[in-house]
Amino acid sequence: MGRKRMFVSFMPVAVFLFFMMGGWALAMDHEVQTLTKEGIGTYLADAKGMTLYWFRNDAPGKSACAGPCVDKWPIYFREKVKAGKGLTDGDFGTITREDGKKQSTFRGYPLYYWSGDKARGETNGQGLNKVWYVIDPAVFPPKM
Repeated sequence: MGRKRMFVSFMPVAVFLFFMMGGWALAMDHEVQTLTKEGIGTYLADAKGMTLYWFRNDAPGKSACAGPCVDKWPIYFREKVKAGKGLTDGDFGTITREDGKKQSTFRGYPLYYWSGDKARGETNGQGLNKVWYVIDPAVFPPKM
């Protein structure tokens, strides 16, 4: 078999493998994981390691962060969240906010990013204004 013919016959296999690996990577984009950091403990992060937060003024199924708040605390939403190690799919859900946008939840509470976190593992929003916190799944939701 000539080189050109061999290349053409293996091309469909290569394309198939490329899309299969790409599909796997896209699925992993929706995985929420737990990270651990000295001084913070265990907390939730997205697939890229960006910290997820909860807002003390929220109630299960309802976000109290609107308007300019969402500029500083962008909502976290994935159509389907995959639970990482130590978490269960049942921990995650979705709400529709008053502004009509969808938002992912953890045990009923809406999830957010902090605009001040720029890299994997940053937790700059922890304790901000005594109402924004990382989420330790072992003790969430906290007793208030």
